[in-house]
Amino acid sequence: MKKVLKFLGILVGVLLFILIAIAAWIQFGSQSTYEPQAVAFAQTTDSLTLANGRKIVENVCAYCHRGEDGTLSGNLFSKDEGFGTVYAANITRHQTAGIGRYSDAELATLLRTGLKRDGHYAGPFMMFPNLSQDDLNGIITYLRSDVPSTTPSETVHTNEHSFIAKALYKLGVFKPIAVSKEIKPTPPATDTLAYGKYLALSRYECYACHSADFQTNDIEHPENSVGFMAGGNPIHDRDFQFVVSRNITPHPEQGIGLWTKDQFEMALRSGVRPDGRLLSTAMPRLAALDADEVNAIWAYIQSLPAKETNILKPSE
Repeated sequence: MKKVLKFLGILVGVLLFILIAIAAWIQFGSQSTYEPQAVAFAQTTDSLTLANGRKIVENVCAYCHRGEDGTLSGNLFSKDEGFGTVYAANITRHQTAGIGRYSDAELATLLRTGLKRDGHYAGPFMMFPNLSQDDLNGIITYLRSDVPSTTPSETVHTNEHSFIAKALYKLGVFKPIAVSKEIKPTPPATDTLAYGKYLALSRYECYACHSADFQTNDIEHPENSVGFMAGGNPIHDRDFQFVVSRNITPHPEQGIGLWTKDQFEMALRSGVRPDGRLLSTAMPRLAALDADEVNAIWAYIQSLPAKETNILKPSE
């Protein structure tokens, strides 16, 4: 009996040592690195490309990356026990603090896969694998331009990831994705449903917040995301209070099935709901959308099946 207890004691000690070693590796070890992937990129700099890039950056990227100085120098992105204190990066043209040190191909790799030029993973919200080459080109062209938003800023943020976040990175739960084998062009605006689907899933990524949870979203195949477009995702507003994303399928009670297109457009552009109340600040105000984009997104959402969601009181 004593031998059995002694053996069990040794076994428990060994297991405890292993767990402590793993915890120390997660907490104090260096960040995992990955082999950079080649992303094909050929830049054009005409005025239409620049205008398209401006629309995407100012509608999408600026929501997280707009700093206190008015440039894209980064802002506080997360502040909770789950992920710790995390800032959106400085993406101004600064040569060291920003993305001025990136080549166009390295920036394209970052946007497609989430992989930085040093082989580190940027994070689960910096991947746009299904973005068309034209849109990718527009974003990079705009970020390279001398507009006020990209004015070089020396701002450098220090992230303080929680143990949970470090574990997700170190264990490969959070990791870059492979370069898409087929990059499709932006559908023409005349193909309303295809264009609307592209806008909602790839350019503006409505599904990301309006499905069940960021952790169960399928970035490469958005329609496979759990609770696709039916809401229920707990997310931070601008004051770091949790709100719950709403169902935006055509469900008449839980979704937006009773909204008109004009009401939908008002909500997208200015954040005003049909009842006159303001949407949560977790919802970006997409004021720069053009009429074709609004019509296409509306048509695509109306084509979705009406779904119930497991939440009773959505916040936005």
